[in-house]
Amino acid sequence: MFTGIDEVDWASMRHAYGSAEDVPALLRGLASTDPAEREIALDGLYGTVHHQGDVYDSTLACVPFLFALAARPDLPDRGAVVELLVSIGGEGDGPSAVRAGAEVFGRLAGDPDPGVRRTAADALVRFLDPPARVLDLLRERIRVERDDPVLLALTESLGLFARRNPAHADAAVDLLAAQAALPYGPELRLAALGELAGCAPDRIPADLVPTAVRLLRERSERRARREAMCARPLTDTLVGRLRRLRPSDEEGSQLLRTLHNALDGRTADRIALLVGQLSSPDWADRCNAVWMSGGLFRTWRADFSEPVALIGAQLSAQEDRLRDAAVSALKQLFGLAAPAADDLHALVTARPELWVRQWERGSPTLGDPLRALVRCGDPRAVPVLGEVLAGAVVPDGLGHELSWLGADAAPLAPALRRRLGSLALDDPETPTRAAPLLRALTVLGDSEAVPEALRLLEGGVVEYAVPALGAWGSAAREAIPALSRLLDTEFAVPAAAALWSIEGDVSAVLPVLLGELAHPDSRRWGVAVEALGRMGQAARAALPELRRATESAGRAERRASAACALWQIGGEAEALDPVLRSSWEQRPHLRRSIAVCLLTMGPAGAPLRDLVESELTAPRRHTAHSDGYGSHDIPHDEELLRLCREVLVRL
Repeated sequence: MFTGIDEVDWASMRHAYGSAEDVPALLRGLASTDPAEREIALDGLYGTVHHQGDVYDSTLACVPFLFALAARPDLPDRGAVVELLVSIGGEGDGPSAVRAGAEVFGRLAGDPDPGVRRTAADALVRFLDPPARVLDLLRERIRVERDDPVLLALTESLGLFARRNPAHADAAVDLLAAQAALPYGPELRLAALGELAGCAPDRIPADLVPTAVRLLRERSERRARREAMCARPLTDTLVGRLRRLRPSDEEGSQLLRTLHNALDGRTADRIALLVGQLSSPDWADRCNAVWMSGGLFRTWRADFSEPVALIGAQLSAQEDRLRDAAVSALKQLFGLAAPAADDLHALVTARPELWVRQWERGSPTLGDPLRALVRCGDPRAVPVLGEVLAGAVVPDGLGHELSWLGADAAPLAPALRRRLGSLALDDPETPTRAAPLLRALTVLGDSEAVPEALRLLEGGVVEYAVPALGAWGSAAREAIPALSRLLDTEFAVPAAAALWSIEGDVSAVLPVLLGELAHPDSRRWGVAVEALGRMGQAARAALPELRRATESAGRAERRASAACALWQIGGEAEALDPVLRSSWEQRPHLRRSIAVCLLTMGPAGAPLRDLVESELTAPRRHTAHSDGYGSHDIPHDEELLRLCREVLVRL
């Protein structure tokens, strides 16, 4: 099993943390009779030679020994070793190294250990050749297999096979279609439907969603009966507590997630499927539905009011995991959570202890139920926030959330000012705490906070106080001397922008802004351009530099902002169209700022009308990303749609 391991020059090889000298010990640990030692060794290999999916020279050197371990029938946990091999085979030089030993997977497909058979099914499709042989192996294994988890893995492998081998797909699809019908059980039929939807959508039944929901119900009833027969009392021990915390139904979650992913942009079907899941008598089905709803809401544009209302209904559930999942989902929806506002308000009213969340480390934050109510713009959150502001513990970041309430939050302004005025100037945390408070008071247009902001400015909290004073315009005239003194400092650009808003003195601010314009790599360049745009014709001296910026090969963000400033200053519309069009098409995250510019252009923006119309008919959110998402993706996309509608009215 480890023949030749000591002849490998591990010291000359590397892994994620340096020399690979420790790798032989980890490999030997996989063969230990102690389960804990095997687990530690596996974790060590994932953390070193296969750290975050990377493949090193030491990773490739491990492959023959991993195959030898996987082939030993007397060793436990070999399924985990096969999983590691499959993962290694997905990166860099890994496929070639794993493919060289792929014959082992053919033998492991019939291994006595079901855990090995389950993981070998995926490996067959990925690494063994030729395709006809792989299909025969899968067909044979399906015919004789009796273990449900292994059958599910074989079904998933059939779908993968059909997608990877179009020339042999028809036969694989026929097998999947057979598995989607009786006499197979609901789990396997659900899995087959999900794979068919992904690789052969023309073979799925017309009543796919009702069928899937019915199968989900059948599966849940069977699972409940099994659990009732095998139930053990949950003792107040560590093991008992761990049982309470473990995922309730990961298999069910995976089955429905596969189907959702396969349906992709068929939003009507996905909404109907989600509604069916959220209406299930089984709380675990509903919990799975809540967790997988986020991908649909974040990626696609549709009327989600029905599933959102059903998610809101979960807030009264007795199961903590279901209620917490619903709160977590709703807080990401912002205005789209409005159909659940009554349920959120009921939870917030009934559970004052959830208003503020205390952490073992770090500052307190706004509790998620109250945060979700605020973000959906419900004015019933205002009196609750008033109580929070009056309490002994005021969560950091509260001010950042108030913008979603708009003018309804005006009654909170006095409390916000008092909180801002209570911040100690010598406390290093003051700038962090002042920022959201100033943001909230700025959104509310509360110029009565000028003295508090000026105190912070003169006390050294410059970065956040300056923009706030500028936002209050002429009402902040008493700040002019302090802002003027900043014109010779690193804060000259934001100070100049604020001074223009307050007093409109071209001679005082234009030289500062023009000087910054000549340094396109400066982090204040965008602030200067925005301020110059607001100055309008008074900033005509900036036109040559702005024109050069729109023609440069630099970042699209800079070209787009320069183009918008050119319109505001000189009304140069025709020359801007190519810049704004290319920025819109190539950098979706710039579309909101471009739409704001189009609003100011009115009829002059007509040549870009097609971009706006296409956006309003696009089913996919402009913020949808394949590699993750931002916490404000949904409201940013909804804001873009609102702006586009306004643009069309003005064109």
